[in-house]
Amino acid sequence: MNNTARFLSIAAVAAFASFGAQADEADDSQFALKFDTNRTRAEVAAEAATVAKTRSIEPAGSRVVTYQSTADRAAVRAAAAEAVRLGQIPSGEIGAM
Repeated sequence: MNNTARFLSIAAVAAFASFGAQADEADDSQFALKFDTNRTRAEVAAEAATVAKTRSIEPAGSRVVTYQSTADRAAVRAAAAEAVRLGQIPSGEIGAM
C-alpha cells in the first residue's frame, strides 16, 4: 500500500511538472522580433541625449501645472511656525484648532 501511494504521488508530481514544460510554443516565438539597424552606437547615444534635454517634466496626458518657487525655505518655515503659534493652522495628532 505504501509503495502504491508513493508511486501515485511521484506520477502526480511528474504530470504537474510536464505542464510547465509546455508553456510556450516550440517555434521560438518569443524571439520573433528581430531588429536590423544601420545606425551606430554614437548616433543612438546622441539621439538619447537630445531626448533627455527636451523632455517635459509634465507626465503625458496630465494637466499638472509646474510651478517654480522663488520663496526662501527659511521664510516658509518661519511663516508656518508663526501660523501654528497663532492657531491659524492645525497642529498635532488631533488637528483641531
